Amino acid sequence: MDIERVNLYKMLWNSIQIQLDKQKITVYRLSKMTGIPLTTIYNYKNDGKEPPFKNMCKIADALDVSLDVFRGGKQKWNN
Repeated sequence: MDIERVNLYKMLWNSIQIQLDKQKITVYRLSKMTGIPLTTIYNYKNDGKEPPFKNMCKIADALDVSLDVFRGGKQKWNN
């Protein structure tokens, strides 16, 4: 995976972290709310791993936000 893509996923995590902080939810709690293993969430957070769409939906649902919240600014996500 190239550095640019890893940086995009880290930016994605930052937008998730903002929501976690606003709602005072820990990563552990997010794991329990979504059913996504804690180690998987830490891979997204620390290693810049790409979360699958279904996991992003689970995270958005758990945080009661639209997926658009995680898109951030005008950054484009190209494959």
